[in-house]
Amino acid sequence: LLLLCYTEEAAVIVSGLKNTDVFVGESATFTCELSHPGVKNVQWWLDGSPLHNNFVTEISDQDGIIHTLTLNDVACHDSGTVTFRAGSLISSAKLLVKGISL
Repeated sequence: LLLLCYTEEAAVIVSGLKNTDVFVGESATFTCELSHPGVKNVQWWLDGSPLHNNFVTEISDQDGIIHTLTLNDVACHDSGTVTFRAGSLISSAKLLVKGISL
């Protein structure tokens, strides 16, 4: 009988958020990749306000590793800092929503 003991190493951010520029009315997508699944308390923020899944804000994850936020039909006032938090891990990036010049 062989007993395997292992300590669960802390997850790390493999690929963080990237600054994103979009035009008014477009969608902005942010992706953060973790080293492994199981991190608790995953939360997305825009300028300090927590984001929740709804028709404008799509929050998803793939296998608990790749976490994605899509902001649909963005407006100028959506410009700001997007932050991903997973436990003690934090990644942030800027969202710039550009108006259309006529």
